[in-house]
Amino acid sequence: MLDPAAWRMAERDCAVDLAQAAQAIGRLDGLLAGLDEKTRRGLIARLAFSEVVSMLWAAGTPIPQDVLIRDLADAPSSVDLEALALARWAIGRLQGRGRLEALRDFLGLHRGGQGRGDSDLLRPTGADFDSETEGFAAGLAALEGCHAITRAAFGCRLWRLIDLSPDGHQLEAMCWAARAMADSAGPLVMVPMGQAGRRVWTIGGDAEEFLRAWCGAIAAGCEAGFRVIRQLMDWADRARRTTARIKGSNAELVIDALVVHPVVSAAALEAEAAISRDTAERLLARLQGLGLVREITGGTRFRLWTAVL
Repeated sequence: MLDPAAWRMAERDCAVDLAQAAQAIGRLDGLLAGLDEKTRRGLIARLAFSEVVSMLWAAGTPIPQDVLIRDLADAPSSVDLEALALARWAIGRLQGRGRLEALRDFLGLHRGGQGRGDSDLLRPTGADFDSETEGFAAGLAALEGCHAITRAAFGCRLWRLIDLSPDGHQLEAMCWAARAMADSAGPLVMVPMGQAGRRVWTIGGDAEEFLRAWCGAIAAGCEAGFRVIRQLMDWADRARRTTARIKGSNAELVIDALVVHPVVSAAALEAEAAISRDTAERLLARLQGLGLVREITGGTRFRLWTAVL
């Protein structure tokens, strides 16, 4: 399953699939490169958020996106708090935190407590952890010279077979692979697979079968990300034209926030756009009346809004 010779042969046989996946990565990276830095950072955060939602489903610990947006202290009692803490870690890593070349830093183990929950006590520590990282590096070295996509697929499989992560922390390998595939890209710091990733993150199979499916998930995920960003840019242009008669700049601040966040609340807008909560609520209601946003909770408290793309 992890025979380097089999993986090198799989890379040769999957050359077309690899090229299509690499092209999809380049297309998404080029789109982000053409945006201003603030918008680019926000959209990368948005892609990271959506990716973690899909990863949680693949790991068998699904968490609704509205829960991830609220503070941990406000999460419903029915939510797996350890999975929520891991999700928060993953969102940060997919935005570029932690160095891939230093797994202790990537995993956040340099901080006190060595982790994010009780199951983290099962992770090797000290010299034992260093031994696992050396084994992981040695395994990757066997594919030196292969494409970053091939190495990431191999590394994700390898990670699951050694003791770098305790049980229940499947997102760590997924995040490492997403970052590793973007290591030589431009502004794109992680390669999204989105819902297509659910079919490959945890499956087995021989090297060629797995790599072909992996490349297909990359192409689908990057294309979905590209399409969403283009839709958001089109929506923002339409929203600015529609709200042009609203005095002041507050409407544009709300529009900017809705571009880079899957959902927003009036409280979040108060903090991010530096406007009063009453102003945020009035503008959201007005944007809803114009058909630009919709409220997704159906409640009267803790309401969340999203752009109508």
